[in-house]
Amino acid sequence: MASFVLSECCGLRPLPVALHSRVPHRHQIGNFKLSKGQSIDIRRPIRVGSRALLRDWALGVSAPLRVPAVEEDGGWDVRVEKKEVGGEERFDPGSPPPFGLAEIRAAIPKHCWVKDTWRSVSYVVRDVLVVFGLAAAATYLNSWAFWPIYWVAQGTMFWALFVLGHDVGHGSFSNDTKLNSVMGHFLHSTILVPYHGWRISHRTHHQNHGHVENDESWHPLSEKIYKGLDSTTRKLRFSVPFPLLAYPIYLWARSPGKKGSHFHPDSDLFVPNEKKDVITSSTCFTAMLGVLAGLSWVLGPLQMIKLYAVPYFIFVMWLDLVTYLHHHGHEDKLPWYRGKEWSYLRGGLTTLDRDYGWINNIHHDIGTHVIHHLFPQIPHYHLIEATKAAKPVLGKYYKEPAKSGPMPFHLFKDLGRSLKNDHYVSDSGDIVYYQTDPQMNESPQNNSR
Repeated sequence: MASFVLSECCGLRPLPVALHSRVPHRHQIGNFKLSKGQSIDIRRPIRVGSRALLRDWALGVSAPLRVPAVEEDGGWDVRVEKKEVGGEERFDPGSPPPFGLAEIRAAIPKHCWVKDTWRSVSYVVRDVLVVFGLAAAATYLNSWAFWPIYWVAQGTMFWALFVLGHDVGHGSFSNDTKLNSVMGHFLHSTILVPYHGWRISHRTHHQNHGHVENDESWHPLSEKIYKGLDSTTRKLRFSVPFPLLAYPIYLWARSPGKKGSHFHPDSDLFVPNEKKDVITSSTCFTAMLGVLAGLSWVLGPLQMIKLYAVPYFIFVMWLDLVTYLHHHGHEDKLPWYRGKEWSYLRGGLTTLDRDYGWINNIHHDIGTHVIHHLFPQIPHYHLIEATKAAKPVLGKYYKEPAKSGPMPFHLFKDLGRSLKNDHYVSDSGDIVYYQTDPQMNESPQNNSR
């Protein structure tokens, strides 16, 4: 079990730990090395001693509080379960992987873990200049032929600012906690996101990714909670565009089945010593609302709706779309876990990479999501290289993303398919898959009969 201390401004900072790998190196188990020609039956549980197999593990901000440890008494069965389908063996994504976090980490080049503060700041400068440039162009032209172009472009840039703030929240922006806090509040408050409130809940998401009850972002609804929703709420949750406008509601009231707010220091999202951070971020959020109100007084409400409000909702749609598709919408059903079947590694392997075409560079390669979820301390500008290095280790547990054209229109098909089929999971079972509510897909004519 890893030990952690709270950093000054940006979440968790690990104390030096020794992490146990679930599976030993393929040629060594503990202090016992296999000589040439020897083999071991991996169908039997493998016991690993109490000595750490890798001691240089460093978990950054938003890494798991409960690091998966080796089961000292029972070991770990590394069989990759497969199912017979039409006479052929089919890979089971819910089976325990035959590798551990340490093996994935060892495959990633060391320089991918290095944070370059000046490089990170340069992305902020670039994006801020583009935001102001677009606003200046729209104000100067003030043409209805240009406003729609501006809204899409500026909303996408708001999303890019959020992704940079997302890096800050993970501590992958810089090793300077004070700089991280200043940048985080600047980047997120300007787009009406409470930085610390979001950072802490997002940390919970990473700590519990793939867990039915404990995950924080777009986690599945259990059958009981789903059937307890009124028909209107159920319909809106799975009908475009409403799921793509959910983020502001989530900030204020979280998801169905969960209580609390990202703005309230006494919310059960936070522990007592995080209250000051939450108050600071909520104050910055309120100050931004004041700035927007002042600009509306000077420029006029209609102008501020065109300059800020419409791009803000485009940004919200980007955020909900990307967040959802990184955890849903694969052609094959992906598992969700409970109880002893869940682990940080298995949960992280249920995430998906996505290709966004030209948008990849604009929103800082957030589509490289699997490695980001496993190792959130890697800066965004190293994620592509890290993913390429890790893929041979991940094997079939890595789902190759569909290639995009210049614009990622193909993702709307994945979104529609998922919203149509992925409604709830069973109330019981430690490995569950999304189930479909047939009534959701009935036509209005059938419903009226």
